[in-house]
Formats: sequence, C-alpha cells, structure tokens
Amino acid sequence: MNRRKNLKPHASGEISNIGKPQTKKKSHASGIKLPLFKRDIDELIDEFVEGDFTTFDEMKRVWLSRKFSYIYEAIPNTSLAFFMQSLYAHTIGHMVSTGDSFSRRLGGLYCLYCLHETQPFKPKFRIYISLQELGKFRDLIVEAKDKGVEIATAVAKQMFDKNVFIYGAVEVDEASATEKLNQSTELQNALVRCAYEKLNSNTEIEKFIHLDMGNEVGLSSLHKMSIEYAEAKKRAIKGAGEIVEIDDIKHIAEEKELMGERVEKLKKEWDSQKNSFYEKTKVDSLATTQKLLKDVAHGEDDGFDELDRLLSES
Repeated sequence: MNRRKNLKPHASGEISNIGKPQTKKKSHASGIKLPLFKRDIDELIDEFVEGDFTTFDEMKRVWLSRKFSYIYEAIPNTSLAFFMQSLYAHTIGHMVSTGDSFSRRLGGLYCLYCLHETQPFKPKFRIYISLQELGKFRDLIVEAKDKGVEIATAVAKQMFDKNVFIYGAVEVDEASATEKLNQSTELQNALVRCAYEKLNSNTEIEKFIHLDMGNEVGLSSLHKMSIEYAEAKKRAIKGAGEIVEIDDIKHIAEEKELMGERVEKLKKEWDSQKNSFYEKTKVDSLATTQKLLKDVAHGEDDGFDELDRLLSES
C-alpha cells in the first residue's frame, strides 16, 4: 500500500477538499481527485499521532476540530464504490503498517470506523479487507488489549458485530484500488444477484424500491389542503349552528387527525420498511446505489453521539 508519511504541499497548490466549494467532477473514476482526499486522511491521522493519542475520544476531538465529516460534501456523483473503497484502503494502510507507531495504527482504526459510520449512504458501503490485513488488524487489537487501550477492542467489536467488512484474498501489496473494488463488488453482489434478478423479472419492485411517497402524493400540498379543509369545515358547521340544531354533527368538526398527518405516518412506515429491505438485501449498495442523501446536516457532534452510545455498550 502506497502511503505518504512525510506530507508535502502539492505542486499545483491545490488545497484540502474539506469545507471548500467544489466544482462538478467528471463522471468517471479518473476524474476523482483521490490524492486530495488521501492527504486529508493523512493529515487527520498525523495530528492524532503528533499528540501521541491512543483513545477514541482523542480521535473524536481531532475529527471534530477539522470538521472531517464534511469530507463527504466533496464526493463525486458517480464511481461512489471506487471512491469509498479507495478511502478505506488508504486508511487501512495506516492501521496495518507494522513499521509505524502504535498511535498511528490506532488512528487508522478509529478513522476507518468513523469513515464508515458517518458516510451519507443507505445502506452503508462495507469495507473490503484482505486476509493479510485482517491478520494485522487482529495483531493490533491484541496489542491494544495488552496495553490497556480497551476502547480499541470496543471499536473492533462494534465493526465485527455490525458486519462492516467484506473479506477477500487479494493481498494489500498486490492490489490496486480498482482490483479491490472489483472483488468487493463481486463478493457483495453475488449474495443477492440471483434473487434480485428473479424478483425483478416479473414484478415492478424496482419502481417501488426507489419510490419517494412524499413526492408521489405531494405531501406538503396535502398537509396545507387538509388544514384548510378542516378549518373550512369548522366554520361551516359553526355557521350552520347559528341556524339549526347541530348537536348530531358536531363530531364531524372535531377531527382528531388530519389527512395530511395520516399520510405522513404512512410515509414514515413506508420509508422504514424500504430501509429495512435495503439493509436485508443490500440491493442498493455497491452496484445499484448512485444516489446521495442530499443536504446531509452536520450537527456539532457530526454523528458522534450515536457512535459514543454504541461504544459504551460494547
């Protein structure tokens, strides 16, 4: 794995991707400026190493100080699998480099975990790791345990419990990012290809998989219309009450739930079932997902509240 240990300014004068306006990239892998993203990862881990840090909380502070989750705002619109596996492979290089410090290897582990957990894709792109790299990963966890860094063990446990890895035979020194991508794509898609093709051959499930119910039914307009209708109904019944006895029809105006609210609940149920289908089948992952979750909001914790909760339970 090629990885720069001594960072130098780019001759082109190009700057970090994080937090900077991006021009639209070409729609093929060669248009992705991977060296810039890799440099961002190098600098993140370098800062972690300079502090001689070893804990996840320390990586969290470095990550947040650099607003590192914004790395995903500069991602390409296509070749997403290539992009993600390239980031993962570069980070794994830090994690398994036996000639590097304990702090750097832990920084690689924590960075890899955070890259996976903060990505804006559903379902998440899993991490390709070779058997050779897996062995070195195991050695790192054993060393961390011997040195009393229990949080590293908790991070590793979370990754295995959540099945974030795709295991392959291509060794780290043999494989280019493209070769790793090809194998990870084949491994993941082979699990569902036959069932997925059979399912789609006689049904319109593809249409429904990507259905956005809110847009289909015009949910925002429906909300407005249902509110206006409820108010108009109340006024009409009130007006009628000034003329005739309306005790038997008062309940009509006392609607407990508006149509827009009922449809909103249906939409949430639909989205939940759709996401469950994604997670169980991985249909929308390496081969079929080319759609970002738009307008991803990065709060002050950049998603770390959930990570902290998961790690505390490990």
